[in-house]
Amino acid sequence: MIEEHVKIHDTFSVEMKTGFIARKKQKKNDFAMNIWMFIPNSLDINRFTYSKPAFYRDMRANIRLITPVYILRDIAEGDRSAFHFLKDAFNNLASQPTRTHKQDYEYQIKMFLSILKSSLREEVEHTVHSSAADIDYLVKNYNDVIRLITEKYRNLYLIINVPTVSNELMEYFRFGDEFMSHIIEYHTFRLIQGLKNMNNESFEKSKAILLAIVHHEIQYKKEKGYPVIERDNKNENNILVYRLSMLKKYAESHLFLNIYKRRDGVFAEQVLFSLAAGISMIFATVIAFSVQQKYGNYTMPLFVALVVSYMLKDRLKDFVRHYFAHKMGSRYFDNKITMSINQQNIGWSKESVDFISERKVPAEIIKARGRSSILEANNRAGSEQVLLYRTRMFINREKLDAISQYSFAGVNSIIRFNVSNFIRNMDNADFPLFCPDNEDGYKIIQGEKLYYLNLVLHKQNDDQKNLQRYRIALNRRGIHMIEKL
Repeated sequence: MIEEHVKIHDTFSVEMKTGFIARKKQKKNDFAMNIWMFIPNSLDINRFTYSKPAFYRDMRANIRLITPVYILRDIAEGDRSAFHFLKDAFNNLASQPTRTHKQDYEYQIKMFLSILKSSLREEVEHTVHSSAADIDYLVKNYNDVIRLITEKYRNLYLIINVPTVSNELMEYFRFGDEFMSHIIEYHTFRLIQGLKNMNNESFEKSKAILLAIVHHEIQYKKEKGYPVIERDNKNENNILVYRLSMLKKYAESHLFLNIYKRRDGVFAEQVLFSLAAGISMIFATVIAFSVQQKYGNYTMPLFVALVVSYMLKDRLKDFVRHYFAHKMGSRYFDNKITMSINQQNIGWSKESVDFISERKVPAEIIKARGRSSILEANNRAGSEQVLLYRTRMFINREKLDAISQYSFAGVNSIIRFNVSNFIRNMDNADFPLFCPDNEDGYKIIQGEKLYYLNLVLHKQNDDQKNLQRYRIALNRRGIHMIEKL
């Protein structure tokens, strides 16, 4: 199954997070997703002004494992809980600090942090959108579970506070402690914000409990010497932002896959290009032999024939090469990416991008694009360019299951696409609108001129084949909004 989430990442970047979920009982999982981008012709983005290298410069992609799913209360309890694996790793490290035990110790800390971060996010979303009758219980349960999780993690310090554990390894524990405190504080504030916006009565009832969690974590960080937010110290807060960014990268680094990217179809390309050279050589040789047989050696007709055949040979070779390259374009991709973790290959991914003539766009894609009547009328003059980004994903379920004691559902492909090149030829964002006014005769109201990029996602695997459309509104100021239609 393929799941996608498209959102604004920053002023000029769109983020698309696509989850490729591999079936448990299927060894080989194949996925395909095509993204059709319909671009207004007025932006002057086409095959002549926007090359493949330019597209790949604008696109930043990461591939990572999907975080194992735990509900918050199950993180600290049960034989398969994160704390069960954590405690075993801490005990093994303290008793025998071998290289394997050191690696497992750090890995388990990172897994715990990733699972906790994901579970907190889901718990907050669930609580905010629950009925008022359930919120009191859910907030109380949230408070109890947070207390339990922080107490159990911090008590693990007693296990590794022994001579066999170095200061460097103790630092890994402190990194986890600091990041845990930060994400609990952050998501508790998100819960407060969500309740205030959705249900003011529940917010008033729960505010004291939730703020107590925040104050407890802030006080704990001060006691441990971890940096905290300071109202009137911008420089220190900037340093804190940088530190939190580094802690986040550290906590999630184990989920990112090692990727090896190379051009796809290189061998086939060389074979076909060699074939093109052979065909052109056959053409030149046939002409030379024919003229030689008729007019003999060292004659003017043979000399002219050799010159002409040489001229035509190069043109024929280029024509055949372009023909084969066009045929390869529909079968091969630009890049092939091998995905691995812990030196274990778990699958591969392929990607390719091309501008497509609208007459070659499938009718179902045009229908999903959903043009208005006026846009359809304008499109007869070619008012949109169509950019197709293709991706294929293959996941080996057995190898994915073998990399860890945790169960991973599949992989996430996270694409951030920068639209700065698309705004180069836009008009000014402000657009004056006149309306009548009884005193001055007229009044000017500033409107905002927007351009629209339409994305149609075509997702395919064994049991799924569907289309989804998104519309991105943007102007010179950046991305205005993203709509799921």
